[in-house]
Amino acid sequence: MPVPPQLRCCDASGCRSAGGQALRAALEGARDAAGLTAEALTIKPVGCLRLCGSGPLVACDGPGPTQLFGGVAPEHAGALIAAGLATSGDALAAHRLDLEAPFFALQRPVVLEGCGQVNPESIDDAIAFGTYAQLHRVLEELTPEQVRDEVRRSGLRGRGGAGYPTGLKWDTVALQPPGPRYVVCNADEGDPGAFMDRSVLESDPHRLIEGMAIAAYAVGAERGFVYVRAEYPLAIERLRLALQQARSRHLLGNHIHGTTFNLRLEVRVGAGAYVCGEETALLLSIQGQRGMPQPRPPFPAQSGLWGAPTLINNVETFTAVPAILRQGGDWYAAIGTEHSKGTKVFALSGAVVNTGLVEVPMGTPLRTVVEVIGGGVPDGSPIKAVQTGGPSGGCIPAERLDTPVDYESLVELGSMMGSGGMVVMGGSTSMPEVARHFMGFSVNESCGKCVPCRAGTVQLAQLLDRFVERRATSADMERLDALCQMVKVTSLCGLGQSAPNPVLSTLRWFRHEYEAACREPAGVVAGQGVER
Repeated sequence: MPVPPQLRCCDASGCRSAGGQALRAALEGARDAAGLTAEALTIKPVGCLRLCGSGPLVACDGPGPTQLFGGVAPEHAGALIAAGLATSGDALAAHRLDLEAPFFALQRPVVLEGCGQVNPESIDDAIAFGTYAQLHRVLEELTPEQVRDEVRRSGLRGRGGAGYPTGLKWDTVALQPPGPRYVVCNADEGDPGAFMDRSVLESDPHRLIEGMAIAAYAVGAERGFVYVRAEYPLAIERLRLALQQARSRHLLGNHIHGTTFNLRLEVRVGAGAYVCGEETALLLSIQGQRGMPQPRPPFPAQSGLWGAPTLINNVETFTAVPAILRQGGDWYAAIGTEHSKGTKVFALSGAVVNTGLVEVPMGTPLRTVVEVIGGGVPDGSPIKAVQTGGPSGGCIPAERLDTPVDYESLVELGSMMGSGGMVVMGGSTSMPEVARHFMGFSVNESCGKCVPCRAGTVQLAQLLDRFVERRATSADMERLDALCQMVKVTSLCGLGQSAPNPVLSTLRWFRHEYEAACREPAGVVAGQGVER
Protein backbone atom coordinates (compact mmCIF):
# COMPACT_ATOMS: atom_id res chain seq x y z
CA MET A 1 0.00 0.00 0.00
CA PRO A 2 1.58 3.35 -1.00
CA VAL A 3 2.68 5.63 1.82
CA PRO A 4 0.93 9.03 1.68
CA PRO A 5 3.56 11.70 1.01
CA GLN A 6 4.76 13.43 4.13
CA LEU A 7 7.59 15.59 5.39
CA ARG A 8 8.78 14.71 8.89
CA CYS A 9 10.35 17.83 10.39
CA CYS A 10 12.56 17.45 13.45
CA ASP A 11 11.04 19.54 16.23
CA ALA A 12 13.44 18.61 19.04
CA SER A 13 15.59 21.18 20.85
CA GLY A 14 18.64 20.70 18.64
CA CYS A 15 16.84 21.40 15.38
CA ARG A 16 14.74 24.14 16.96
CA SER A 17 17.95 25.95 17.91
CA ALA A 18 19.07 25.70 14.27
CA GLY A 19 15.87 27.28 12.93
CA GLY A 20 13.60 24.25 12.63
CA GLN A 21 10.40 26.08 13.58
CA ALA A 22 10.91 28.76 10.92
CA LEU A 23 11.59 26.02 8.38
CA ARG A 24 8.36 24.19 9.21
CA ALA A 25 6.36 27.44 8.90
CA ALA A 26 7.97 28.03 5.50
CA LEU A 27 7.06 24.48 4.42
CA GLU A 28 3.44 24.98 5.38
CA GLY A 29 3.39 28.28 3.49
CA ALA A 30 4.95 26.70 0.40
CA ARG A 31 2.42 23.87 0.51
CA ASP A 32 -0.46 26.32 0.69
CA ALA A 33 1.04 28.40 -2.12
CA ALA A 34 1.20 25.27 -4.27
CA GLY A 35 -2.54 24.66 -3.68
CA LEU A 36 -1.93 21.41 -1.83
CA THR A 37 -4.07 20.15 1.03
CA ALA A 38 -2.73 18.64 4.25
CA GLU A 39 -3.99 15.26 3.01
CA ALA A 40 -2.06 15.59 -0.23
CA LEU A 41 1.18 16.32 1.65
CA THR A 42 1.45 16.00 5.41
CA ILE A 43 3.96 18.20 7.20
CA LYS A 44 4.51 16.42 10.48
CA PRO A 45 6.53 17.63 13.47
CA VAL A 46 8.48 14.75 14.96
CA GLY A 47 11.16 14.23 17.56
CA CYS A 48 14.88 13.74 17.19
CA LEU A 49 16.10 12.42 13.82
CA ARG A 50 19.47 11.70 15.52
CA LEU A 51 22.08 13.49 13.41
CA CYS A 52 21.78 16.58 15.60
CA GLY A 53 24.85 18.37 14.26
CA SER A 54 23.28 18.57 10.78
CA GLY A 55 20.00 20.22 11.73
CA PRO A 56 17.45 21.32 10.84
CA LEU A 57 16.55 17.85 9.56
CA VAL A 58 13.63 16.90 7.32
CA ALA A 59 12.73 13.36 6.23
CA CYS A 60 10.69 12.92 3.03
CA ASP A 61 8.42 9.87 2.84
CA GLY A 62 6.53 9.06 -0.31
CA PRO A 63 6.14 6.55 -3.12
CA GLY A 64 9.90 6.02 -3.28
CA PRO A 65 12.60 5.46 -0.66
CA THR A 66 12.70 7.81 2.30
CA GLN A 67 15.13 10.69 1.91
CA LEU A 68 16.71 12.71 4.71
CA PHE A 69 17.95 16.26 4.28
CA GLY A 70 20.09 18.21 6.72
CA GLY A 71 21.12 21.83 7.10
CA VAL A 72 18.07 23.01 5.19
CA ALA A 73 16.61 26.50 5.61
CA PRO A 74 13.30 28.27 4.85
CA GLU A 75 14.52 29.10 1.34
CA HIS A 76 14.64 25.37 0.60
CA ALA A 77 10.92 24.95 1.34
CA GLY A 78 9.84 24.71 -2.30
CA ALA A 79 12.48 22.12 -3.14
CA LEU A 80 11.51 20.08 -0.07
CA ILE A 81 7.86 20.15 -1.11
CA ALA A 82 8.90 18.84 -4.53
CA ALA A 83 11.00 16.14 -2.89
CA GLY A 84 8.08 15.13 -0.70
CA LEU A 85 5.81 14.72 -3.71
CA ALA A 86 8.22 13.14 -6.17
CA THR A 87 11.03 11.90 -3.86
CA SER A 88 13.58 13.25 -6.33
CA GLY A 89 15.29 15.86 -4.21
CA ASP A 90 17.69 16.69 -7.04
CA ALA A 91 17.71 20.38 -6.16
CA LEU A 92 18.79 19.44 -2.64
CA ALA A 93 21.61 17.07 -3.52
CA ALA A 94 24.09 18.98 -1.37
CA HIS A 95 21.82 18.57 1.64
CA ARG A 96 20.87 14.91 1.14
CA LEU A 97 22.12 12.59 3.89
CA ASP A 98 22.96 8.98 3.11
CA LEU A 99 20.64 6.72 5.10
CA GLU A 100 22.90 3.78 4.22
CA ALA A 101 25.90 5.48 5.85
CA PRO A 102 27.28 3.84 9.02
CA PHE A 103 25.78 6.51 11.28
CA PHE A 104 22.31 5.20 10.43
CA ALA A 105 22.96 1.67 9.16
CA LEU A 106 24.89 0.43 12.21
CA GLN A 107 22.35 1.60 14.75
CA ARG A 108 19.76 -0.73 16.27
CA PRO A 109 16.82 1.32 17.54
CA VAL A 110 14.93 -0.11 20.49
CA VAL A 111 14.58 2.82 22.87
CA LEU A 112 14.72 5.26 19.93
CA GLU A 113 12.40 3.36 17.58
CA GLY A 114 9.66 6.00 17.84
CA CYS A 115 11.97 9.02 17.87
CA GLY A 116 11.66 10.86 14.58
CA GLN A 117 8.62 8.77 13.64
CA VAL A 118 5.80 9.97 15.91
CA ASN A 119 4.46 13.43 16.60
CA PRO A 120 5.40 13.85 20.28
CA GLU A 121 2.36 16.06 20.91
CA SER A 122 -0.20 13.61 19.49
CA ILE A 123 -1.43 10.63 21.47
CA ASP A 124 -3.29 9.42 18.37
CA ASP A 125 -0.03 9.26 16.46
CA ALA A 126 1.61 7.41 19.35
CA ILE A 127 -1.21 4.87 19.54
CA ALA A 128 -1.10 4.35 15.76
CA PHE A 129 2.62 3.57 16.17
CA GLY A 130 1.80 0.88 18.75
CA THR A 131 2.30 2.76 22.00
CA TYR A 132 0.16 1.55 24.92
CA ALA A 133 -0.53 -1.79 23.19
CA GLN A 134 1.75 -3.61 25.64
CA LEU A 135 0.17 -1.90 28.63
CA HIS A 136 -3.22 -3.12 27.42
CA ARG A 137 -1.89 -6.67 26.87
CA VAL A 138 -0.14 -6.76 30.23
CA LEU A 139 -3.28 -5.72 32.10
CA GLU A 140 -5.45 -8.19 30.20
CA GLU A 141 -3.17 -11.22 30.00
CA LEU A 142 -0.24 -11.12 32.44
CA THR A 143 0.16 -11.14 36.20
CA PRO A 144 2.65 -8.78 37.85
CA GLU A 145 4.90 -11.77 38.48
CA GLN A 146 4.88 -12.68 34.79
CA VAL A 147 5.83 -9.14 33.82
CA ARG A 148 8.74 -9.14 36.26
CA ASP A 149 9.84 -12.54 34.98
CA GLU A 150 9.99 -11.20 31.42
CA VAL A 151 12.10 -8.26 32.56
CA ARG A 152 14.43 -10.57 34.50
CA ARG A 153 14.86 -12.83 31.48
CA SER A 154 15.74 -9.83 29.32
CA GLY A 155 18.85 -9.12 31.40
CA LEU A 156 18.04 -5.39 31.30
CA ARG A 157 20.27 -3.38 33.61
CA GLY A 158 19.66 0.17 34.79
CA ARG A 159 20.74 2.66 32.14
CA GLY A 160 21.30 5.48 34.62
CA GLY A 161 24.92 4.49 35.14
CA ALA A 162 25.27 1.88 37.87
CA GLY A 163 23.90 -0.99 35.78
CA TYR A 164 21.91 -2.65 38.57
CA PRO A 165 19.74 -5.56 37.30
CA THR A 166 16.33 -4.09 36.59
CA GLY A 167 14.36 -7.26 37.24
CA LEU A 168 16.00 -7.71 40.64
CA LYS A 169 15.15 -4.14 41.61
CA TRP A 170 11.54 -4.64 40.54
CA ASP A 171 11.32 -7.86 42.57
CA THR A 172 12.75 -6.13 45.64
CA VAL A 173 10.04 -3.48 45.54
CA ALA A 174 7.23 -5.90 44.73
CA LEU A 175 8.12 -8.31 47.55
CA GLN A 176 8.14 -5.73 50.34
CA PRO A 177 5.37 -6.00 52.98
CA PRO A 178 1.90 -4.82 51.90
CA GLY A 179 1.38 -1.07 51.72
CA PRO A 180 1.81 1.91 49.40
CA ARG A 181 4.49 1.81 46.71
CA TYR A 182 5.81 4.43 44.32
CA VAL A 183 7.44 4.43 40.92
CA VAL A 184 9.87 7.22 40.00
CA CYS A 185 11.56 8.11 36.72
CA ASN A 186 14.93 9.77 37.17
CA ALA A 187 15.10 12.25 34.28
CA ASP A 188 17.57 14.52 36.07
CA GLU A 189 20.12 14.19 33.28
CA GLY A 190 22.96 16.50 34.32
CA ASP A 191 26.17 15.12 32.79
CA PRO A 192 27.95 17.56 30.46
CA GLY A 193 27.62 16.18 26.94
CA ALA A 194 24.57 14.03 27.74
CA PHE A 195 21.23 14.58 25.99
CA MET A 196 19.78 11.07 25.62
CA ASP A 197 16.96 11.34 28.15
CA ARG A 198 16.06 14.85 26.99
CA SER A 199 15.70 13.61 23.42
CA VAL A 200 13.43 10.72 24.43
CA LEU A 201 11.24 12.98 26.56
CA GLU A 202 10.96 15.50 23.71
CA SER A 203 10.44 12.86 21.02
CA ASP A 204 8.41 9.97 22.45
CA PRO A 205 6.93 10.84 25.88
CA HIS A 206 4.04 8.38 25.59
CA ARG A 207 6.50 5.50 25.29
CA LEU A 208 8.02 6.49 28.65
CA ILE A 209 4.58 6.72 30.24
CA GLU A 210 3.72 3.25 28.98
CA GLY A 211 6.96 1.83 30.39
CA MET A 212 6.32 3.45 33.77
CA ALA A 213 2.74 2.19 33.85
CA ILE A 214 3.88 -1.38 33.12
CA ALA A 215 6.50 -1.08 35.88
CA ALA A 216 3.93 0.28 38.34
CA TYR A 217 1.63 -2.64 37.61
CA ALA A 218 4.50 -5.09 38.05
CA VAL A 219 5.48 -3.79 41.50
CA GLY A 220 2.06 -2.78 42.82
CA ALA A 221 2.49 1.00 42.72
CA GLU A 222 -0.45 3.36 42.26
CA ARG A 223 1.39 6.68 42.23
CA GLY A 224 4.51 7.86 40.45
CA PHE A 225 6.65 10.85 39.56
CA VAL A 226 8.88 11.90 36.68
CA TYR A 227 11.69 14.07 38.07
CA VAL A 228 12.96 16.36 35.30
CA ARG A 229 15.55 19.10 35.53
CA ALA A 230 14.25 22.61 34.89
CA GLU A 231 16.79 23.18 32.09
CA TYR A 232 14.61 20.96 29.83
CA PRO A 233 11.57 23.21 29.21
CA LEU A 234 10.47 21.54 25.96
CA ALA A 235 10.73 18.07 27.52
CA ILE A 236 8.68 19.21 30.51
CA GLU A 237 6.04 20.82 28.27
CA ARG A 238 5.62 17.70 26.14
CA LEU A 239 5.65 15.33 29.08
CA ARG A 240 2.92 17.29 30.84
CA LEU A 241 0.86 17.34 27.64
CA ALA A 242 1.34 13.60 27.19
CA LEU A 243 0.23 12.92 30.77
CA GLN A 244 -2.87 15.06 30.22
CA GLN A 245 -3.67 13.21 26.99
CA ALA A 246 -3.15 9.80 28.64
CA ARG A 247 -5.54 10.73 31.44
CA SER A 248 -8.15 11.88 28.93
CA ARG A 249 -7.99 8.44 27.26
CA HIS A 250 -8.19 6.63 30.62
CA LEU A 251 -4.66 5.27 30.16
CA LEU A 252 -3.87 6.81 33.54
CA GLY A 253 -6.13 7.29 36.52
CA ASN A 254 -8.59 4.78 38.00
CA HIS A 255 -9.57 1.41 36.51
CA ILE A 256 -7.20 1.59 33.56
CA HIS A 257 -8.51 -0.50 30.64
CA GLY A 258 -11.45 -1.48 32.84
CA THR A 259 -9.23 -3.31 35.35
CA THR A 260 -8.59 -2.73 39.04
CA PHE A 261 -5.23 -1.09 38.25
CA ASN A 262 -4.97 2.58 39.19
CA LEU A 263 -2.05 4.92 38.52
CA ARG A 264 -1.43 8.64 39.01
CA LEU A 265 1.70 10.09 37.42
CA GLU A 266 2.99 13.61 38.04
CA VAL A 267 5.94 15.73 36.93
CA ARG A 268 8.36 17.17 39.47
CA VAL A 269 10.78 19.82 38.20
CA GLY A 270 14.23 19.93 39.78
CA ALA A 271 16.11 23.18 40.31
CA GLY A 272 19.25 22.00 38.52
CA ALA A 273 21.27 20.40 41.32
CA TYR A 274 23.42 17.68 39.79
CA VAL A 275 23.47 15.78 43.08
CA CYS A 276 19.69 15.26 42.77
CA GLY A 277 20.46 12.65 40.14
CA GLU A 278 21.47 10.49 43.12
CA GLU A 279 18.48 8.41 44.19
CA THR A 280 18.13 9.42 47.83
CA ALA A 281 18.70 13.11 47.10
CA LEU A 282 16.14 12.95 44.29
CA LEU A 283 13.53 11.45 46.63
CA LEU A 284 14.05 14.18 49.22
CA SER A 285 13.65 16.80 46.48
CA ILE A 286 10.35 15.25 45.36
CA GLN A 287 9.17 15.46 48.97
CA GLY A 288 9.96 19.20 49.00
CA GLN A 289 13.12 18.91 51.06
CA ARG A 290 16.70 19.87 50.27
CA GLY A 291 18.20 17.31 47.92
CA MET A 292 21.10 15.75 49.82
CA PRO A 293 22.23 12.10 49.64
CA GLN A 294 21.39 9.82 52.53
CA PRO A 295 23.34 6.81 53.82
CA ARG A 296 22.22 3.44 52.47
CA PRO A 297 20.80 1.00 53.58
CA PRO A 298 17.89 1.23 53.66
CA PHE A 299 17.72 1.40 49.89
CA PRO A 300 14.84 3.19 48.15
CA ALA A 301 13.42 -0.16 47.07
CA GLN A 302 12.88 -0.83 50.80
CA SER A 303 12.22 2.67 52.12
CA GLY A 304 11.94 5.53 49.65
CA LEU A 305 9.29 8.22 49.18
CA TRP A 306 7.60 8.91 52.51
CA GLY A 307 9.15 5.71 53.86
CA ALA A 308 7.43 3.47 51.30
CA PRO A 309 9.12 1.04 48.85
CA THR A 310 10.02 3.03 45.75
CA LEU A 311 11.11 1.85 42.31
CA ILE A 312 13.54 4.26 40.62
CA ASN A 313 14.74 3.80 37.03
CA ASN A 314 15.88 6.31 34.45
CA VAL A 315 14.21 7.32 31.19
CA GLU A 316 16.06 4.88 28.96
CA THR A 317 15.35 1.91 31.26
CA PHE A 318 11.60 2.52 31.39
CA THR A 319 11.42 3.25 27.66
CA ALA A 320 13.01 -0.12 26.82
CA VAL A 321 10.29 -2.03 28.70
CA PRO A 322 7.46 -1.93 26.10
CA ALA A 323 9.78 -3.38 23.42
CA ILE A 324 10.88 -6.12 25.83
CA LEU A 325 7.26 -7.05 26.56
CA ARG A 326 6.38 -6.94 22.86
CA GLN A 327 9.30 -9.02 21.57
CA GLY A 328 10.02 -11.07 24.68
CA GLY A 329 12.78 -11.10 27.24
CA ASP A 330 14.74 -13.74 25.34
CA TRP A 331 14.80 -11.50 22.26
CA TYR A 332 16.33 -8.65 24.23
CA ALA A 333 18.79 -10.94 26.00
CA ALA A 334 20.08 -12.15 22.63
CA ILE A 335 21.33 -8.62 21.90
CA GLY A 336 24.59 -7.48 23.47
CA THR A 337 27.08 -9.42 25.57
CA GLU A 338 26.91 -12.08 28.26
CA HIS A 339 26.65 -9.60 31.12
CA SER A 340 25.47 -6.45 29.32
CA LYS A 341 22.28 -7.19 27.39
CA GLY A 342 20.36 -5.12 24.89
CA THR A 343 21.23 -1.77 23.37
CA LYS A 344 22.59 1.47 24.77
CA VAL A 345 21.86 5.03 23.68
CA PHE A 346 24.82 7.42 23.55
CA ALA A 347 24.99 11.16 23.02
CA LEU A 348 28.00 11.48 20.74
CA SER A 349 29.68 14.89 20.73
CA GLY A 350 33.01 16.69 20.85
CA ALA A 351 35.69 16.49 18.14
CA VAL A 352 33.64 14.22 15.89
CA VAL A 353 32.09 14.58 12.43
CA ASN A 354 28.66 13.16 13.29
CA THR A 355 27.22 14.68 16.44
CA GLY A 356 23.97 13.15 17.62
CA LEU A 357 22.13 10.23 19.17
CA VAL A 358 23.47 6.73 18.65
CA GLU A 359 21.82 3.47 19.77
CA VAL A 360 23.95 0.36 19.33
CA PRO A 361 24.06 -3.17 20.78
CA MET A 362 26.05 -3.53 23.97
CA GLY A 363 29.51 -4.86 23.17
CA THR A 364 29.99 -2.66 20.11
CA PRO A 365 33.65 -1.54 20.11
CA LEU A 366 34.28 2.07 21.05
CA ARG A 367 36.19 2.45 17.80
CA THR A 368 33.10 1.54 15.81
CA VAL A 369 31.05 4.14 17.67
CA VAL A 370 33.47 7.06 17.42
CA GLU A 371 35.35 6.39 14.17
CA VAL A 372 32.89 4.50 11.98
CA ILE A 373 29.50 5.75 13.19
CA GLY A 374 30.84 9.08 14.45
CA GLY A 375 33.18 9.63 11.49
CA GLY A 376 36.23 10.48 13.59
CA VAL A 377 37.82 13.89 14.10
CA PRO A 378 36.61 16.46 11.51
CA ASP A 379 40.10 17.36 10.23
CA GLY A 380 41.03 13.70 9.81
CA SER A 381 43.59 13.72 12.61
CA PRO A 382 43.72 10.82 15.08
CA ILE A 383 41.45 10.63 18.10
CA LYS A 384 43.34 11.21 21.34
CA ALA A 385 40.77 10.01 23.86
CA VAL A 386 37.09 9.36 24.45
CA GLN A 387 35.44 10.47 27.65
CA THR A 388 32.48 8.40 28.84
CA GLY A 389 30.26 8.74 31.87
CA GLY A 390 30.43 12.50 32.34
CA PRO A 391 32.04 13.86 35.53
CA SER A 392 31.71 10.37 37.01
CA GLY A 393 33.54 8.69 34.16
CA GLY A 394 37.02 8.73 32.74
CA CYS A 395 39.07 9.30 29.63
CA ILE A 396 39.89 6.28 27.48
CA PRO A 397 43.01 6.56 25.27
CA ALA A 398 42.98 5.89 21.53
CA GLU A 399 44.94 2.66 21.91
CA ARG A 400 42.03 1.19 23.92
CA LEU A 401 39.29 2.06 21.43
CA ASP A 402 38.82 -1.58 20.46
CA THR A 403 37.32 -2.15 23.91
CA PRO A 404 33.69 -3.28 23.75
CA VAL A 405 31.13 -0.91 25.20
CA ASP A 406 29.80 -2.75 28.23
CA TYR A 407 29.64 -2.08 31.94
CA GLU A 408 32.59 -4.20 33.05
CA SER A 409 35.01 -3.30 30.24
CA LEU A 410 34.65 0.45 30.77
CA VAL A 411 35.19 0.11 34.52
CA GLU A 412 38.38 -1.85 33.89
CA LEU A 413 39.68 1.11 31.89
CA GLY A 414 38.97 3.51 34.75
CA SER A 415 35.78 4.90 33.25
CA MET A 416 32.12 3.90 33.37
CA MET A 417 29.03 3.69 31.21
CA GLY A 418 27.26 6.47 33.06
CA SER A 419 24.02 7.62 31.54
CA GLY A 420 25.53 7.62 28.04
CA GLY A 421 27.43 10.81 27.29
CA MET A 422 30.40 10.17 24.99
CA VAL A 423 32.77 13.06 24.21
CA VAL A 424 35.50 12.64 21.59
CA MET A 425 38.77 14.51 22.07
CA GLY A 426 41.28 15.45 19.38
CA GLY A 427 45.06 15.54 19.55
CA SER A 428 45.36 19.11 20.86
CA THR A 429 43.32 18.39 24.00
CA SER A 430 45.20 18.86 27.29
CA MET A 431 44.25 16.04 29.62
CA PRO A 432 45.10 17.94 32.85
CA GLU A 433 42.75 20.68 31.60
CA VAL A 434 40.04 18.10 30.97
CA ALA A 435 40.47 16.74 34.49
CA ARG A 436 40.34 20.27 35.94
CA HIS A 437 37.17 21.05 33.98
CA PHE A 438 35.31 18.07 35.39
CA MET A 439 36.69 18.59 38.89
CA GLY A 440 35.43 22.17 38.77
CA PHE A 441 32.01 20.80 37.88
CA SER A 442 32.11 18.46 40.90
CA VAL A 443 33.18 21.31 43.19
CA ASN A 444 30.20 23.40 42.09
CA GLU A 445 27.72 20.52 42.31
CA SER A 446 28.80 19.01 45.65
CA CYS A 447 25.97 19.29 48.17
CA GLY A 448 28.52 19.81 50.95
CA LYS A 449 27.10 17.19 53.28
CA CYS A 450 30.29 15.12 53.64
CA VAL A 451 33.76 16.55 54.21
CA PRO A 452 35.66 14.33 51.73
CA CYS A 453 33.60 15.61 48.82
CA ARG A 454 33.04 19.16 50.08
CA ALA A 455 36.69 19.87 50.88
CA GLY A 456 38.49 17.15 48.93
CA THR A 457 37.20 18.21 45.52
CA VAL A 458 38.26 21.80 46.20
CA GLN A 459 41.78 20.66 47.07
CA LEU A 460 41.90 18.48 43.98
CA ALA A 461 40.84 21.42 41.82
CA GLN A 462 43.60 23.56 43.37
CA LEU A 463 46.19 20.85 42.68
CA LEU A 464 45.00 20.56 39.09
CA ASP A 465 45.37 24.33 38.70
CA ARG A 466 49.07 23.88 39.43
CA PHE A 467 49.43 21.32 36.63
CA VAL A 468 47.46 23.33 34.09
CA GLU A 469 49.52 26.42 34.92
CA ARG A 470 52.74 24.33 34.75
CA ARG A 471 53.88 25.16 38.26
CA ALA A 472 53.41 21.72 39.83
CA THR A 473 56.07 19.59 41.50
CA SER A 474 56.53 15.85 41.57
CA ALA A 475 55.32 15.95 45.17
CA ASP A 476 52.04 17.34 43.80
CA MET A 477 51.76 14.19 41.68
CA GLU A 478 51.86 12.09 44.81
CA ARG A 479 49.40 14.33 46.63
CA LEU A 480 47.02 14.27 43.65
CA ASP A 481 46.93 10.49 43.51
CA ALA A 482 46.60 10.05 47.29
CA LEU A 483 43.84 12.65 47.58
CA CYS A 484 41.91 11.06 44.71
CA GLN A 485 41.97 7.72 46.51
CA MET A 486 40.81 9.29 49.78
CA VAL A 487 37.89 11.15 48.19
CA LYS A 488 36.89 8.08 46.20
CA VAL A 489 36.81 5.75 49.22
CA THR A 490 35.37 8.00 51.92
CA SER A 491 32.70 10.14 50.19
CA LEU A 492 29.07 9.51 51.07
CA CYS A 493 27.49 9.28 47.63
CA GLY A 494 28.28 8.58 44.02
CA LEU A 495 29.13 12.20 43.23
CA GLY A 496 32.12 12.27 45.57
CA GLN A 497 33.02 8.63 45.04
CA SER A 498 33.31 9.11 41.28
CA ALA A 499 34.57 12.72 41.16
CA PRO A 500 38.23 11.55 41.05
CA ASN A 501 37.63 9.28 38.04
CA PRO A 502 38.57 11.83 35.34
CA VAL A 503 41.78 12.59 37.27
CA LEU A 504 42.68 8.97 37.92
CA SER A 505 42.02 7.89 34.34
CA THR A 506 44.09 10.72 32.86
CA LEU A 507 46.89 10.01 35.36
CA ARG A 508 46.78 6.37 34.30
CA TRP A 509 46.79 6.86 30.55
CA PHE A 510 48.34 10.32 30.09
CA ARG A 511 50.73 10.57 33.02
CA HIS A 512 53.42 12.07 30.81
CA GLU A 513 51.31 15.21 30.42
CA TYR A 514 51.23 15.70 34.18
CA GLU A 515 54.96 15.01 34.42
CA ALA A 516 55.63 17.56 31.69
CA ALA A 517 53.83 20.17 33.79
CA CYS A 518 56.15 19.65 36.76
CA ARG A 519 58.94 22.15 37.32
CA GLU A 520 61.55 19.44 37.98
CA PRO A 521 62.20 16.32 35.88
CA ALA A 522 60.11 13.22 36.48
CA GLY A 523 61.60 10.89 39.07
CA VAL A 524 63.06 13.66 41.25
CA VAL A 525 61.54 14.31 44.67
CA ALA A 526 60.80 18.01 45.14
CA GLY A 527 63.26 19.74 47.45
CA GLN A 528 65.58 16.72 47.68
CA GLY A 529 67.01 16.24 44.22
CA VAL A 530 67.17 12.50 44.86
CA GLU A 531 66.29 9.91 42.23
CA ARG A 532 63.42 7.67 43.31
